[in-house]
Amino acid sequence: MKKIGLLGSTGSIGTQTLDVIREHPEQFLLISMSVGQNIDLAKKQIQEFKPKLVSVLSDNDKEKLKLEFGDKVEVVSGHEGLVEVAVHEDVDVLVNAVIGSVGLKPTLAAIEEKKQIAIANKETLVTAGHLVTEAANRNGVTLLPVDSEHSAIFQALNGERTMDIERLILTASGGSFRDLTRDALKNVTVEQALNHPNWSMGAKITIDSATMMNKGLEVIEAHWLFNIPYEQIDVLLHKESIIHSMVEFHDKSVMAQLGTPDMRVPIQYALTYPKRLERLNGDRLNLWDIGTLNFAKLDFERYRSIAYAYEAGKKGGSFPTVLNAANEEAVAAFLNKRISFLEIERLIEQALEYHVGIKQPTLEEIIEIDQQSRDFIHSKID
Repeated sequence: MKKIGLLGSTGSIGTQTLDVIREHPEQFLLISMSVGQNIDLAKKQIQEFKPKLVSVLSDNDKEKLKLEFGDKVEVVSGHEGLVEVAVHEDVDVLVNAVIGSVGLKPTLAAIEEKKQIAIANKETLVTAGHLVTEAANRNGVTLLPVDSEHSAIFQALNGERTMDIERLILTASGGSFRDLTRDALKNVTVEQALNHPNWSMGAKITIDSATMMNKGLEVIEAHWLFNIPYEQIDVLLHKESIIHSMVEFHDKSVMAQLGTPDMRVPIQYALTYPKRLERLNGDRLNLWDIGTLNFAKLDFERYRSIAYAYEAGKKGGSFPTVLNAANEEAVAAFLNKRISFLEIERLIEQALEYHVGIKQPTLEEIIEIDQQSRDFIHSKID
């Protein structure tokens, strides 16, 4: 039985991780978990899964849970609480399913404790990929991808040699506005942006999908996960989200991983690797029902956010940290209806232009640059 620590239990990936645990109670046991502000859902999760340790955002929520559950569960709070969830002595696998760079410190702490990492939090690798991969290599820790695209590549590379890779091909649905011209994006609403055609996700990642920053972050993540230069990572528009990604080899063979759009599949594979378990409640992929799969070349002028991601990734050093922090704050401003949709891109571009890069930033420098970038975005909005 694998014992699970879960960062972000009430989010989209977190709740689907609990679906997998619920489906296979003989295989998995939830040991620790963190939640943000959805305390009502957290209470239900605690009652059902009975974790030993729970971390919440605020001290006020900590006291509420202590009153309700007493000695049945240990409750901690804040950033220190996230680390405690990650490094709990009984945890075998840490699932990092939080949104944003808040997942970086607990992930590094878990790696130092030699926990296996199932990573769904793009920002951890985008913000500090060089620190995370170095720590993983030093401690003999495997970073198991949970994103459907990276899981697809990970599966396609099983038994293959990295030296034989010609390129990685990440597929992208195109998001909520894939059928709109750039001019039509000027007046789109938050509600329209949150209406993703294929996936049910949290608000932030759904907006990232609409801007295609989500795919840009995945390009940077793929660079670190698979140690592949950016020049060998392509993005292909594929609106059905059936082919989750592909690997082309030097002999021009292409390996693809296919499946219905269901995040529980890559989550379960990350938890069971190198074995596979039956999906009891999943939909089978019948290609004759799909009929046709569509593909299109990516237009970097139409999707400028992904161009900024490639630019930041190739510059390296502290630039991806700026990219991520600026994007997080700009997306939050859009969700709060303080800026327009296209202003997200403009603010990211300004933050990257303003920044003076550091080639090999330390963790302390990354944290400082992250905050400076957020302050810069606020100064442009306020």
